[in-house]
Amino acid sequence: MRILSGIQPSGTLHLGNYFGMMKPAIELQEKGEAFYFIADLHALTSVQNAAALRANSLELAVDFLACGLDPARAVFFRQSDVPSVAELAWILSTVTPMGLLERCHSFKDKTTRGMAASHGLFAYPVLMAADILIYDSDLVPVGRDQKQHLEVTRDIAIKMNETYGEVFKLPEPSIREDSAIVPGLDGAKMSKSYGNTIEIFAPEKVLRKKIMGIKTDSTPVEAPKPVEGSSILGLYKLVATEADYRAMEADFLRGGVGYGDLKKRLFAGIWEYFAPQRARREEILVDTSLVDRVLTEGAVKARATADVVMARVRKAVGL
Repeated sequence: MRILSGIQPSGTLHLGNYFGMMKPAIELQEKGEAFYFIADLHALTSVQNAAALRANSLELAVDFLACGLDPARAVFFRQSDVPSVAELAWILSTVTPMGLLERCHSFKDKTTRGMAASHGLFAYPVLMAADILIYDSDLVPVGRDQKQHLEVTRDIAIKMNETYGEVFKLPEPSIREDSAIVPGLDGAKMSKSYGNTIEIFAPEKVLRKKIMGIKTDSTPVEAPKPVEGSSILGLYKLVATEADYRAMEADFLRGGVGYGDLKKRLFAGIWEYFAPQRARREEILVDTSLVDRVLTEGAVKARATADVVMARVRKAVGL
């Protein structure tokens, strides 16, 4: 089984990145042949500063390795180090119906929130399809919000197969329903685009201040507090033991504990949960040549796999 996933280097790693993509991907590297990439081509829709993009890509690589990605078990590389993915995206775009892309909610959501309505943002699902199909992927771990894009990938693959014969296999999504949506500081999905993120490797004081800034209602200390839709509970569930989570939930329902104390408990949970990752990150930063070596070796392996698929595609379409 070949597993494929990518993450954009569009900013500092946050809890949504980790629980939505990284943690599932790290767990899956034990169960098949994993291909994980830094989606720097995708990031061009939002990061248009060359120095920032390079710095973000390096930082993301360090963070992913610190969080448990094992280069001995997974092929780890930059998306742009496999140039044929852009060629495949063009080929796929020639059979992709406009209506299919117009129905994608991600484009509408991002432009509504102020992102420029570029062709790259509109055609994002086609490049994502190329990312997946070029490695003959079987399984794609995605967040619930990306499920539609995986469905678009399958639709495009079916269209290619109908037009040119059996060119592509159809990938399947893997969605962790218990952590598919990670709440941000404002209760909405945690996203850099929304400015509501909690950075995993932020300094202790910065992290504490962020968590203490989580939006809450005006329920008095002594009164029971709503558990439905609570960002505090939603985040704590990700890092706490079952017993600790139930204890916090009971405090919500019973009352007598203020939001400030509950946030302090959340901070302690997050700080402790990521202690091993912080230690590993410090080790990696001592010698970043490890990161360069891992990405270079990963790119060689990724290109070799992509070349096999692209030879099949070019023959099928007449190139």
